[in-house]
Amino acid sequence: MPEFKARKSLLIEAVAFVTLAALALPPMALSQGCSLCYTQAANSGARLIRALRSGIVILMVPPVSICIGAMVLAYRKRNQFHQADRCLKTGSDW
Repeated sequence: MPEFKARKSLLIEAVAFVTLAALALPPMALSQGCSLCYTQAANSGARLIRALRSGIVILMVPPVSICIGAMVLAYRKRNQFHQADRCLKTGSDW
């Protein structure tokens, strides 16, 4: 039981560290900051800027969907290899 508490506290500390690190980074550090892209977008009209923003959101959908799908599959299969009755049925001794 103490091992579980240690893992839980380590997980909480890791999440807190990542959150603080993300908040400490300036927003410009997370973007590419390409000067050509910036000047082209700044010189274009509001319509093109809206199109760029919606394009960014659309391009984010597939990777996020894949990551969520992988997490759902991992969650569903988490106890597949820890069931004692499965080991007895296959006849393996490990």
